[in-house]
Amino acid sequence: MAAPEPTDAHGGTYATTEADSGGLPQFDTSVWGGQIVYLLFLFFVLYLLIAKVFAPRLRRVMDERASTISTAVATARSVQAEASDQAAAAKAEVEQARAQSRRLAAEAKARVTAEAEARRAADEAEVNARIEAAEAQIAGTRDAAMTNVGTIAADTAAAIVERLTGKATTAAEATAAVKGAV
Repeated sequence: MAAPEPTDAHGGTYATTEADSGGLPQFDTSVWGGQIVYLLFLFFVLYLLIAKVFAPRLRRVMDERASTISTAVATARSVQAEASDQAAAAKAEVEQARAQSRRLAAEAKARVTAEAEARRAADEAEVNARIEAAEAQIAGTRDAAMTNVGTIAADTAAAIVERLTGKATTAAEATAAVKGAV
């Protein structure tokens, strides 16, 4: 035996109800009024939810995000400007330090050069003084030797004449002979 077909509230089977209405229930014009009311109700509810709840929240989030981004950009620009100023100040300090170190190096070099020149001049003056003293001593010794040269030459001439001739000469004759030979 076959199972009985389910019936709807009016006592008809689904197959007969569907066949009587002419197809799908969405296309049944007798229920369109209720569907349109539900459609409009849901549309206005969704519109109000979107317009009053979701859109303001999204707008607030977007505004906060834009504000945060613009604040971050402004902060970054100010930090960049400050860093640029600090870099310029540091560069100026480095240049000033370099100039000061060059000046100090030049002063130290000049001071060392002056000290070396003064030492050299003092040493040179001392050496020149020693040379002059030595030359004076040599001149004195030479003059003393030159005064004795005449006497030595006269004595030598007298000794040579005596040896060659066998006769002794006087000191006056030997001195006159040496002076005449010069």
